[in-house]
Amino acid sequence: MRTVRSRRFSVAGVAIVVAALVLTACSTGKTKKTGGGGSTATKSGAITIAYLQKQGDQQYFVDEINGAKAEATKLGNVKVVSANLGTDANKAISAMDTEVGQKVDGIAIVVPDQKIGPQVITAAGNIPLVASDDPIKNGSGQEAPFVGFDSVQMGTSVGTKAGELFKAAGWSASDTRILAAYQQDLSDCQQRQQGAEQGFAAASGATVKVVKVGTDNSVVDAQNKTGAVITANPNVKHWVVWGCNDESETGAVTALQNGNIPPASIIGVGLGAYLTCKDWAAKKNSGNKAALFIDGRSVGASSVDALVNKIRKGISLPPKTIAKTTMVDATNFTKAGVQCT
Repeated sequence: MRTVRSRRFSVAGVAIVVAALVLTACSTGKTKKTGGGGSTATKSGAITIAYLQKQGDQQYFVDEINGAKAEATKLGNVKVVSANLGTDANKAISAMDTEVGQKVDGIAIVVPDQKIGPQVITAAGNIPLVASDDPIKNGSGQEAPFVGFDSVQMGTSVGTKAGELFKAAGWSASDTRILAAYQQDLSDCQQRQQGAEQGFAAASGATVKVVKVGTDNSVVDAQNKTGAVITANPNVKHWVVWGCNDESETGAVTALQNGNIPPASIIGVGLGAYLTCKDWAAKKNSGNKAALFIDGRSVGASSVDALVNKIRKGISLPPKTIAKTTMVDATNFTKAGVQCT
């Protein structure tokens, strides 16, 4: 009889524990659902997403965070908090630790240095994370879910346009140089440069010497570095200019014009359009002839969409989300949606 009573007590005890666990699960507002990238839990309540950006004061990244916040408002009950990491990798790691400690629901990050990818991914743990703009990998070489642009394709578009304009201008390869300004240790910039050279060669049918200028992707650095290039190439009559972003390209074009190279002797093709458009809006005679419009707002919105779908619905984060691009110039930039600020 003692054995029977003991077994009945055990069954009752298990029932109580199970009931308690069910009540606890219900009180969190979370359920479990399978899906890749971060935690498998879903959440029905308020969501907080941290958006950490390198060089957050650059116009592209300002547009990106504005797009993210606008999408959060549209989705409802979603808050986006942002941090400007500048170019400081240590600040990025510190910001990751802070946001993880704050128990945010999702993280989008534009890293200042791709080498910190493993640390960033490890720090995120089970929090869903997307790499925005610049891809990152974990310690095993596996890429984090990515939202941004196809860098080779972008570079090819820029180079193709530059090649077409070079051919139409009737310039000679012998007295022309290509000035390529970009951050040389960044894989995205390397891929854009690769694509630009290939696109130019195919469109122009010419072999033009390339002067590569290493920058930190800022206007000021590109402008400063280009000054030395002008001094070293006094016999060059014509310049084709591109860069990893609008900052690098417009900085180089400004330096050339300040060095008494007339706008008619410069073919600058930007990447972004948010700075090249300023000359067009002001109707200035400029060496900035065209630009590939990349909309930071769409990248910010897509990053938030992917994270919210993961957090609320358990939908796996897409391995890659690629935003569209459009080539623009002074005649069509407004219609294309470029916003000059």
